[in-house]
Amino acid sequence: MHLKQPEKAAAAAHTYFQANPEHVEMGQNLEQYKDLQGVQEDHFVDREARPHQQSFTAAVRLYGTGDYEGAIALFEEALVEYYKADVECRALCQGPQRFEGHDHLRYRYSLHELVSDHFTQVLHCEHECVRDLATRPGRLSPMENYLPLHYDYLQFAYFQLDRTEEALQCALTYLLFHEGEEFMTENVEYYGEGLGHNGKPREKAAWYLRRHKQELELLLIGSNTMGVEFTEGNYWSSPGGRDDSNRIPSGTDGWMEYVPLSDKRNLSFVVQQPLKEGGPLVYDSVQLVQNSAALNGTQRVLLDHVISEEECAELTHLAHAVTMAGDGYRGKMSPHTPNEKFEGATVLKTLQYGYEGRVPMKSARLFYNISERARRITESYFLLNSTLHFSYTHLVCRTAITGQQDHRNDLSHPIHADNCLLDPEANECWKEPPAYTYRDYSALLYLNGNFEGGEFIFTEMDAKTVTASVKPMCGRMVGFSSGGENPHGVKAITSGQRCAVALWFTLDPLFRELERLQADEVIQALDTQSVEGQGLNINPKDEL
Repeated sequence: MHLKQPEKAAAAAHTYFQANPEHVEMGQNLEQYKDLQGVQEDHFVDREARPHQQSFTAAVRLYGTGDYEGAIALFEEALVEYYKADVECRALCQGPQRFEGHDHLRYRYSLHELVSDHFTQVLHCEHECVRDLATRPGRLSPMENYLPLHYDYLQFAYFQLDRTEEALQCALTYLLFHEGEEFMTENVEYYGEGLGHNGKPREKAAWYLRRHKQELELLLIGSNTMGVEFTEGNYWSSPGGRDDSNRIPSGTDGWMEYVPLSDKRNLSFVVQQPLKEGGPLVYDSVQLVQNSAALNGTQRVLLDHVISEEECAELTHLAHAVTMAGDGYRGKMSPHTPNEKFEGATVLKTLQYGYEGRVPMKSARLFYNISERARRITESYFLLNSTLHFSYTHLVCRTAITGQQDHRNDLSHPIHADNCLLDPEANECWKEPPAYTYRDYSALLYLNGNFEGGEFIFTEMDAKTVTASVKPMCGRMVGFSSGGENPHGVKAITSGQRCAVALWFTLDPLFRELERLQADEVIQALDTQSVEGQGLNINPKDEL
């Protein structure tokens, strides 16, 4: 940018943002570049994009606009590039292997064992090309169901253009990877009835899959012979919960509407499974305002009267006494936007303040108790079959900074998901570090509504299309599952202060919040009056 080459700056920023979709500062830079004179939309290119993935992404976009002819051309191009990239990937496996975990100084295998070891590792490297080709640059996790997804899109796109012969061939090819899948099997039957004859899958894909299975057999034999554990990856995994009458192509997470052939024949072959929600609200005062359907999503709920006006006032007063700027964000006063001040406090810190007499212990215990109330409601409403544990609990306030609100175009908290890295361009949410992948459910319990802006919003995977908006108010709680199905954020707070209790939960007891366990012990000690004259052993943990 300092060299006055904005088009290259835009490309560099865009490339970096593809691999780091939650980098707030780079996202802001991109928005600024879009407004610069001389910068055009085609300047925002990914310099590290792989040809087969680039064609696939472009094809999906055209598919979404209804340009099936253009989409078909790009999907076919993506397949050509994919198989070409597969050859290149496998060629790179033919060099020396690292023999990770071996002590080379004590490597005393025979020549026969050494050669077997080498070629087993070469074979494993080649076998893993499936994963490599489905992984975007900068990511650790592959795109789910990547190669079969090409044929899923193609079969429907060809059908839309009345090219039933090609549609049948692509549907049969998809079934090579997902044998017996009900939805696609119905499509094959429908295509075959219309044509009056059966078809065959594409030979290239059939050969590719035969080789993949043969490699697996050899790897299993080799691992058994050499006493080395080998686990086959789930290369063609297909996300669950989509085998219904409103099914969309696997892995798109609702990015575009996909109408199955069963709907076009006015038949319903698969009964849609009910959402796992609607359980008891535990407390008589709690009122259901909107469920998932009303919030235009899945695993979402909006509740009122979770706490009373008096409890809201007491917790807000507590927040003003105990929260610290940047708490939970390593002291960064404005971690999400420079236009607001962020302050927070944990349950354990609040109890410590209560024990020291700096805040009323009654208020500190109220924070502890209402967070447990929120946990019980969330666990019950979503009909979970196992205990929901605390992962992190935070009393937070966001305050608009005076003099910095004119012409704001940012958010108080950028669109994100709670247990994966949201990647709008790829229409994926990568469940890998640094995301808190163990978080399963989230909840926000609001303490006030006397501020401007600050609405909580759900969006589509594009991080732009708002599907639901929630206006905070005292006692209102929004709860939802923490994955990529629920991207969300907070609109800019332009005046006043917004306070809430933010809660994240996990179903895995191994990831229970350490501070919560310590807080439980403090409460138990207080209840049994066993802490008189003793100091509390409190070690706050900065998790975020």
